[in-house]
Amino acid sequence: MSDALDATPYDALLLLSFGGPEGPDDVVPFLENVTRGRGIPKERLKEVGQHYFLFGGVSPINDQNRTLLDALRKDFAEHGLDLPIYWGNRNWAPYLTDTLREMVADGRRRILVLATSAYASYSGCRQYRENLADSLAELAAEGLELPKIDKLRHYFNHPGFLDPMIDGVLQSLADLPEGVRAGAHIAFTTHSIPTASADTSGPVETHGEGGAYVEEHLDVAQLIADAVRERTGIDHPWRLVYQSRSGAPHIPWLEPDICDHLETLHGAGVPAVVMAPIGFVSDHMEVLYDLDTEATAKAGELDLPVRRSATVGDDPRFAAAIRELVLERAAVEIGREVTPCALGALGASHNLCPVGCCPARAPRPAAAGADSPYA
Repeated sequence: MSDALDATPYDALLLLSFGGPEGPDDVVPFLENVTRGRGIPKERLKEVGQHYFLFGGVSPINDQNRTLLDALRKDFAEHGLDLPIYWGNRNWAPYLTDTLREMVADGRRRILVLATSAYASYSGCRQYRENLADSLAELAAEGLELPKIDKLRHYFNHPGFLDPMIDGVLQSLADLPEGVRAGAHIAFTTHSIPTASADTSGPVETHGEGGAYVEEHLDVAQLIADAVRERTGIDHPWRLVYQSRSGAPHIPWLEPDICDHLETLHGAGVPAVVMAPIGFVSDHMEVLYDLDTEATAKAGELDLPVRRSATVGDDPRFAAAIRELVLERAAVEIGREVTPCALGALGASHNLCPVGCCPARAPRPAAAGADSPYA
């Protein structure tokens, strides 16, 4: 195998995701996993689970992870990269701890982790690292030899993540009626998070209003808007908006909400809208319900033409980007000179999360960072 396709020192890649229910009986137990420690009554969880019950109690995220796994394995095989890929979830089977136990049994000692979140934030990065630390603690208690774990850098501005989204926005614009297409507004959407979490997202030097979370999304939105203008000759107005708020009403979260934004645009006479879910890797429940169901229904009430562009999913360009990121990190680990691939104003993200990056309210051990107890 060519040195360029040698992932040494890594001997496995772990796809780490959120997980989701795969039937009606799974919904409440899944939500209990997600909310463990918050004291939320089961009856309230049943109410929250109505979004899942509308889709037969099945979240699409697990099937989407399976298709991504297939795409990654196909890409790796076609390019001669001999690196086994495993899959583990935070909140549903296959559970992260079970997968790590399997990897240890298979003799994997140096593991690289791909999280299905492209941006910096507590819930999108550090919480995954905390889950890794929890699982490693369980394996240590069982007397198992612990592997060394690293995490791939944030890939929000990698061309293999951006290009499929650019094509998705262009396709959505083309799907709009010709009479409203030129004046269409692009609403770039991502998951709302508490403003306190946003303000402390990313390394300490990026903390401030919105932190790295907002800054990175704005950079992606600008890159996509610029590419759309270059391809169409039209400078479509756009804004970064939010969806899927789930917190208590008295706690400030990032705004505006997509449905409120649609009402504002309608009141301003905007003729059409493309909703571009740049904050999501695949079409999981937040996309299917909050955009395809709730926001689309709101647009219907307003008689506002709306289209929702595609997420990256299992696009071959995304799979190729992951291969490139794996090889980039492997080269860094063995001391080779590397020019990271990244577009936009922010450049490539850090390989190792520094101390103080995306802190939690209550400090907990987190693996795969500068403050990891499992270095």
